Formats: sequence, C-alpha cells, structure tokens
Amino acid sequence: MTLIEISSKDQFSELTSVKDKLIALYFHTPWASPCIQMNKVIDTLSSSAEYNSISFLTINADTFPEISDLFDITAVPYFVLIQNGTILKELTGADPKEFVTALDQFKSSPSSSQEPSNNNSNTNSNVTTNQNTTAIHEESNESPEQLNARLEKLTTAAPIMLFMKGTPSAPQCGFSRQMIAILREHQVRFGFFDILKDDSVRQGLKAFSDWPTFPQLYINGVFQGGLDIIKENLSDDDQFFEHALQESAN
Repeated sequence: MTLIEISSKDQFSELTSVKDKLIALYFHTPWASPCIQMNKVIDTLSSSAEYNSISFLTINADTFPEISDLFDITAVPYFVLIQNGTILKELTGADPKEFVTALDQFKSSPSSSQEPSNNNSNTNSNVTTNQNTTAIHEESNESPEQLNARLEKLTTAAPIMLFMKGTPSAPQCGFSRQMIAILREHQVRFGFFDILKDDSVRQGLKAFSDWPTFPQLYINGVFQGGLDIIKENLSDDDQFFEHALQESAN
C-alpha cells in the first residue's frame, strides 16, 4: 500500500472511515530528529508486500494540530493503529521493532475482535474489543420493550460505557471529544457506542437515562451523567472512576 501524506482534515476523515481495513497513523514533524529514521522505516514498510493490506497514513503534527489533538499527542514520532473507528494500539518513540511487532499482531486479525463474556449471542450485535476501548454497533427494528432490553445490555456491555457522537479516534462534537480526553487522561478502559449510527439508541437513551444530551457515561449500567457532571465529580474526587466502579460493583 502506498504511503499517503495527509493533506487535509477531510482527507483524513475519509481515509480513516474505510471499514475492515487496518490503518497505521504516523504522526511526525520535520524538526524532530527521531522522525528522520522512522520516515525511512515507514516508507519501507508501506512498500513491502508483507504489509500491503495495511493503509499507512502520515500526518504532520504541526500542520494538523486538530488531528493530533484527537489522540492527545504531545511527542513525535507517534503511531496509532485503528480499524473500523477503533483504536487498537498506540505507540510513541522511534522503535522500529516495537512498531513492526504491533503491525504483525493486528494484520493477521481482520476484525481484531472478540466477544466479551457478558455479550448475549442471541442479540444482533458486533462487539469490537481492544486495548483501550470496546466499540459496539447494533442495528435492529424492535418494539419499545425490545429497545429497552437492548439499551440495558448496551449500558452494561463494558464496565464503563460511553455513548458519544462519533468514535474515540474521530469525535463528532466538542463535548464527546472532551469526554474522550478525560477518559484517556485518567487511563480509563471503556466501551463506546456511536449514537450517530443508530437513531433508535440515540433517541431511546434520552428517555432511558432521563438525560437529553450526549455524551452519556455509564458505569456498570448506572448512568453517571454528561460531560459537566463528570468534570464536577472529578473535581471533587480525582479517583472518581475507580470509586464509582467499586461502589457500583457492591
């Protein structure tokens, strides 16, 4: 696969929205000396037949700070492996061996997915798990009772579930983007559901949680609030996520 240098945010969104494709993002700057070595590594890998199923995208972090901010990048070189809008792995530093190991880990797994233990095989769902997030996508035509049952399953699909606009790698609103930044800052493992992909869930959750806006955060199925409430809880307790998990488990 030819190495593609991102030239616009729209191009980035288009190329990273390709389904069932492993995508390697390489963030660099022209002034960082470690990037000089990694430029050659990326060029070699992208032209190798062994990795021709992978899309290699390079992004100048200085030219596109808004893209860099999506992944909270503070140093280069920086690598992100994504598939179907889900972050599989993030790496920092000029270690070619570590990057190649990550490519080998995921290139042989087209879906890079598995079903979590609490997933009901009778539901029409596709659950993608990875190091940081669980992406959940469901499509169904159901009665209000069936929708309510599905929402109960979705809100408990991961210990911490985020219902947002877009995905962690491409939030579609500023509030969702801020929530992702908070979760990453606190190194929280979480599942997410893109409400823009399912209007039944989008509308149903408003009544289910009695909360009209998004994002919405659930911990062990218990609604915690939106962005402002989560910020307020963290200002009162820096270990809010850990304590909320413990309390809900008990």
